[in-house]
Amino acid sequence: MVSPARLVRSAELCDAPYAYGAVVESGVQLVFLAGACPLERDGTTAAVGDYAGQAAKCVENLTEALRAAGASLEDVVSTRVLVASTQRSDLGSAWDVVHEAFGEHDVPSTLLGVTVLGYEDQLVEIEAVAALPD
Repeated sequence: MVSPARLVRSAELCDAPYAYGAVVESGVQLVFLAGACPLERDGTTAAVGDYAGQAAKCVENLTEALRAAGASLEDVVSTRVLVASTQRSDLGSAWDVVHEAFGEHDVPSTLLGVTVLGYEDQLVEIEAVAALPD
């Protein structure tokens, strides 16, 4: 299925590892997802102390939430990746996992270092918006 979103790039901007914007055509359904957290089915936090491991679990949970809405990673039009750290290397560890998961569908994304996230031992969270044909 062809995505109802068009990723926006500009030769006038830095060559970033993500699109700078996404245009969603009219007549589509938008799916607003809660932040995907690194939680196991029993509610425990996965990969305690491991930024990349938690990012991978977040991507896994995001993928399942998308599936439940009838969507996939290819339908995502934007993400926000939250990382509980002040170290750029920690943000980079989480980002590398997310960027690899999206592959060539490099949606507009914001990567943020934050002081704390909601669950015990949580280091990473991924918010996303997806678009589906109506």
